[in-house]
Amino acid sequence: MNRKIATIAETEEEQLTLVRVLDQLERGRQREMPISTNFLTPREQALVRQIVPNCLFYGGIEGADRCVAYYLPDYMTVDDFFEDGPISCLRAKFYEENSLSHRDVLGALMGAGIRRDAVGDICLRETECDIFVLSDLCKYLLDNLTGAGRQHLRLEKIALSEAIKKPQEMKELRITVATMRLDSILAAGFHLSRGTATEAIRAGFASVDSLTCQKPDRIVSEGSELSLRGKGKLRILSVDGITRKGRQGVTLGIYL
Repeated sequence: MNRKIATIAETEEEQLTLVRVLDQLERGRQREMPISTNFLTPREQALVRQIVPNCLFYGGIEGADRCVAYYLPDYMTVDDFFEDGPISCLRAKFYEENSLSHRDVLGALMGAGIRRDAVGDICLRETECDIFVLSDLCKYLLDNLTGAGRQHLRLEKIALSEAIKKPQEMKELRITVATMRLDSILAAGFHLSRGTATEAIRAGFASVDSLTCQKPDRIVSEGSELSLRGKGKLRILSVDGITRKGRQGVTLGIYL
């Protein structure tokens, strides 16, 4: 397993994270006890899946980006574990509309001494946001997180079922490509030349489903999520029919 980790991890920190996560999950499995990790980034989750394909993840709300990995014995259900379990949601309210950014809220949490992997998604709206954190930090934050940016915060703990995730907006873009190669899709989706896209991929700036990909000729498929550093992120919504000129029609969702 350690050899596999060394192969897929790009940094020493990433290796240490994977070792810690897999050790925790294995300890739970051996002892037949529920266990969960700190919050993992989408890339970290994808790396864990390469080693434990059936690993389970949850971030407190459907569609969460940052999630904990967890193991449950047969006698326990997901609802049992996460009801008053390892993840809590704090709702922070403030007065002035649209006066806080994600960076303001995250900066306030880091300023309060909270590690980044103890915080999950931050779902920001006009005058409030829902913050997912590890449950053992809940009381400390309720007592100590009083402001973010220039805004005073009023915090309360809410049930996970009450949390609201603002859907990420995207615009649809219909393109045609010669093949479903990664460089072709990124070039068309972000209005780049094929050569520019190829260079960026080879430089390690592209990812497929949260994992770095340096192969311009990789074939991608419907449902894949692609990103290019400095340009953004897109999802292949559908692979459509072949045009009269023999090109492949594709519908992309470009995240705004």
